[in-house]
Amino acid sequence: MSTAEGAGRSWWCELAWLGGPDATSGVLLETGSGGRLARVTAGVAEAPPDAGALRGLTLPGLVNAHSHAFHRGLRGRTQTGGGSFWTWRETMYALAGRLDPERYLALATAAYAEMVLAGITTVGEFHYLHHDPSGRPYSTDAMGEAIVEAAARAGIRLTLLDTCYLWGGIGREPDSVQRRFSDGIVGEWARRVERLDEGPELRVGAAVHSVRALDPGAISVVASWAGERGAPLHAHVSEQPAENEACIAAYGLTPTALLAEQGALGGDFTAVHATHLDAGDLGLLGSSGSSVCFCPTTERDLADGIGPAGELRAAGARLCLGSDSHAVVDLLEEARGVELDERLATGRRGGHHPAELLADATARGAESLGWPGGGRLVPGSPADWCTLDTRHPCLAGTFGPSGAGAAAAVVFAGVAAAVTDVVVAGRPVVTGGRHVVIEDPGAALAAAIEAAWGE
Repeated sequence: MSTAEGAGRSWWCELAWLGGPDATSGVLLETGSGGRLARVTAGVAEAPPDAGALRGLTLPGLVNAHSHAFHRGLRGRTQTGGGSFWTWRETMYALAGRLDPERYLALATAAYAEMVLAGITTVGEFHYLHHDPSGRPYSTDAMGEAIVEAAARAGIRLTLLDTCYLWGGIGREPDSVQRRFSDGIVGEWARRVERLDEGPELRVGAAVHSVRALDPGAISVVASWAGERGAPLHAHVSEQPAENEACIAAYGLTPTALLAEQGALGGDFTAVHATHLDAGDLGLLGSSGSSVCFCPTTERDLADGIGPAGELRAAGARLCLGSDSHAVVDLLEEARGVELDERLATGRRGGHHPAELLADATARGAESLGWPGGGRLVPGSPADWCTLDTRHPCLAGTFGPSGAGAAAAVVFAGVAAAVTDVVVAGRPVVTGGRHVVIEDPGAALAAAIEAAWGE
C-alpha cells in the first residue's frame, strides 16, 4: 500500500469524534508525508473547495487487535448444534488442514476487505498456520507472505503476530493437523521471525499461542525476542477452565502467573480473552500495565464465558478488542459487548463509559499492536479513519445535531453497515460504502470459502 497518494490531501468532516462523550462539528483533517495527519482543525463551518467532504460522523480507524483470518471460513458452519470450544476446534482443524498459500491468500484478502468495509483500518493477525499439511516448512514463509499480501490488497494496516506453537497440549506432541502449526523447537520459530521485514503499514510482533502449546523455556525465548525489540507480544490466556487446570497441574501456576514468571507481562504484552482469572491474575495484569483483548462475539459463540473486564480496567490493565473467529465482523458490536455482557453477569449497568469503550476499539488497540499514537485524530497520528452515516436507521435520532452524546450513540447503536468511507494512511479504501479495489467482497468471500472447503 503506497502512502504517497495520501500526502498533502485534506478532508472536511461534518462531525468527528476527537475523544470524550461528544463529537465536534466542522473538523478539517490534513495529511502530510508518510501517511500521517499533519493538522486537525476544529470549527471549520464549511468544506474548503479543495477538501473532500465526509458527511456523517468520522471516527479514528477501528482496530481489530485479534484476528485469525482463516476462521472466516467457519461462519455458518459452527454456530448450530451442541458441543463446546473443544468440539468447535475440530471443525477449525478440518478447515486448517485444507488451506494452501493460494487458498489462504484469497480467503484472507476477502476477510480483510470485509473488515475494511466495517471501518477497521488496522488488524492484528495472530498467525500460526505456518507449514504444509504434513508439517514440513514451505521453501519460503509462504503462509505468512500470503497474510502480508492479503492485507496490502485489501488496504488494511497489519501487525503480523508470528505465533510460536510447539506442543499439541502440555507435554504432548502435536497431532496430525497441529503439525502445520508447530515449529518443533523455538529456534525454528526464531529463525523465521528474524527474516520478516516491516514496512510503512506492516509491523511484526510475536505471539505465544498458549501455555498449552509452549514449554516455559520457549515462552521465555519468545518474550525476550519481543522485549529486546520493543515489539508487541500476544498470547491466548485462560480462555477455558481446562487450560487453567492443566497449567496448575503441570507447573503449580495459573497461565497468567506462568507468563509473568517467564517475563512476558508488561506494557507491550496483550492477554487475549483472559476469561477465567483469579485475583492474583488480575493483580499481575493490572500492575504490569498489560493489555487484555476481549472478543465478545467469539467468546459468546464458543461458550467461553464472560471475562472480568471491569475488574481488569480497575486493576490498571488496558482493554482492546478483536473479532477473533469472525463469527461477526463489527468492532462496535465488540465494544458494546464488553458492557452488555458484563451487565448480564453482574446485574449492574454502566460499568464502562462509552468513550472508554470507543477508545478500546481505537487507540488502545493501536497501542496493543505496536502503532503508538494510532487510533486518534491528532497531528502526527496515522491518517486512518472511518465515517458513519448518521442518517442510517441505526443512528437516526440517537444524538444531537451538534454531536452531543455521539460516543454513546455509536457504541450502543452503531453497526458496521453504517460505514460509508474509510481512509488508511491518507488513502481512500472505501468510498460511498464500496471498496475501491475489490469490486465485490461478498462474492470474493463466497468463492474463497467454497474453494477452501473444496465445494
